[in-house]
Amino acid sequence: MSNPIPQISVTELKRRIDAGDKLFLLDVREPFEYKIAQIGGVLIPLDELPRRYTEIDREQEIVIHCRSGVRSQRAAEFLSQCGYARVANLSGGILAWADQIDPTIQKY
Repeated sequence: MSNPIPQISVTELKRRIDAGDKLFLLDVREPFEYKIAQIGGVLIPLDELPRRYTEIDREQEIVIHCRSGVRSQRAAEFLSQCGYARVANLSGGILAWADQIDPTIQKY
């Protein structure tokens, strides 16, 4: 059994970004979703991750997000299985970000 994926709240992520922490924010949504709303992540859609994950630095702390947290959880599990040790899922995804951090982010 692999270790459970750590969850990070949107308030904790915002605090860490504001503090200048070096995080790699990975957005695993589809390009059309990325055009609607984004919070500064690098877009690698979930279905492209198996062939593109080597683009991500293994040494960085990675926070993965999607719309609600389901696809990003799967992506985090995948990266963890590939040997990425510092991976977290953004709990609630971009919807939680829009609710709790930035109400100007368009929900869809």
